[in-house]
Amino acid sequence: MVSFDDLRDRLTATGARLRAAVPLAELTTLRVGGPATVAECESTEALVATVRELDAAGIPVLLLAGGSNLLIGDDGFEGVVVRIATTGVELTGDAVLAEAGANWDAVVAATVEAGFGGLECLSGIPGSAGATPVQNVGAYGVEVANSLRRVRLLDRASGEIRWVEPGELGFGYRTSVLKHSDAAVVLAVEFGLRADGSSAPLGYRELANALGAPEGESRPAAEVRAAVLRLRADKGMVLDPDDHDTWSAGSFFTNPIVADENVAAVRAAIASHLGADVAVPTFPAAGGVKFSAGWLIERAGFAKGFPGDGSPARLSTKHTLALTNRGAATATDLVTLARTVRQGVAERFGITLEPEPVTVGVSL
Repeated sequence: MVSFDDLRDRLTATGARLRAAVPLAELTTLRVGGPATVAECESTEALVATVRELDAAGIPVLLLAGGSNLLIGDDGFEGVVVRIATTGVELTGDAVLAEAGANWDAVVAATVEAGFGGLECLSGIPGSAGATPVQNVGAYGVEVANSLRRVRLLDRASGEIRWVEPGELGFGYRTSVLKHSDAAVVLAVEFGLRADGSSAPLGYRELANALGAPEGESRPAAEVRAAVLRLRADKGMVLDPDDHDTWSAGSFFTNPIVADENVAAVRAAIASHLGADVAVPTFPAAGGVKFSAGWLIERAGFAKGFPGDGSPARLSTKHTLALTNRGAATATDLVTLARTVRQGVAERFGITLEPEPVTVGVSL
């Protein structure tokens, strides 16, 4: 671990607040992770100066804001965790500008309360605004890429700060050029909004049914936000400190996209185990077909709450796609569960599920 004394004077000058041996479990929604030195930055100026100082010194950096899409190992992090604690949110015209550390759901709520639409389907998603373009966050038929106007980035190699448009970010399903890369730091994001207060067209059947509306229609953003929050809460996907089903990183695996040439083999494997007449939920995707990871997990024999009472890490009792900490789990416990589930799906259906959270100090 980096010496706290060696860093104290260097980082205090940047405006960061430095703390030693902080349990990273305190800063993640999975509530696991060993100790690290943490530099908390409450302004963009402090954030930029801190990252520049650490990079110049050759000290490893882990950027962390909401900690909702992160699985950190039990040994912690050998470097400095830069906690992005910037919180500014500004509504201007038909757009919202949010600093990277702003709570994402609070950003969505502010837009809806101000009479705007466009982001309501992304309600209730934990984490920070700056993290949303990194993995192209999406839910209920809407992705960040649909309404993002630009992202303000710090290029760590050149030190340059500039606004980047969506076309430069290589968006895909739950990914972008920013994911699994240390090249840039997100400083702020700007989203375009629907000035008439209507929602984005309803593109997800479950949500449309909950609203009693046909797919493709728009409804008042406030109405859609309320429905999304209800649906997410029913699945344990709205943070609640008293509900261990929400001690998670949300959906732990992405929905797998199977290349067109492999779809027949996967369907044959499903039919051999479940019968030729089983209805398989799939969705069109670029270059292939998207299968439901949650459906595959359940049909591979993993029920809600697996492996059962007494296990420190379990599948959510509400939603099999979430791996949860029941109060005393370690990162090792969660990795063991993830490997068991992934291996079971692969053996039965020939599909290897990929984790959605970023892993630090652990590997599946």
